[in-house]
Amino acid sequence: MLTLTENASTIVKTITLQTTGTEDAGLRISSPAAASTDLSVAVASSPEATDAVIESGGARIFVDENAAPVLDDKILDAQVDEAGAVRFAIGEQA
Repeated sequence: MLTLTENASTIVKTITLQTTGTEDAGLRISSPAAASTDLSVAVASSPEATDAVIESGGARIFVDENAAPVLDDKILDAQVDEAGAVRFAIGEQA
């Protein structure tokens, strides 16, 4: 199952709360086709019916059924640069 670093949890929670004003929202990671590594991320007010919901440190991630197999053994990290832009990175779990 996808895990989040402490940085990723904090950043995801901040982004979703600022964007939607609700703690039930999350970031949705989706893929256009099964097992495709082409992933997109968007703020979502709630998960889709077939999404896996991952909660970590108050952050919520919704993973669509196409992206789930690709992210199953991964860890999500996030950083904010000097300009305030967020950069997500996906790595292998240790």
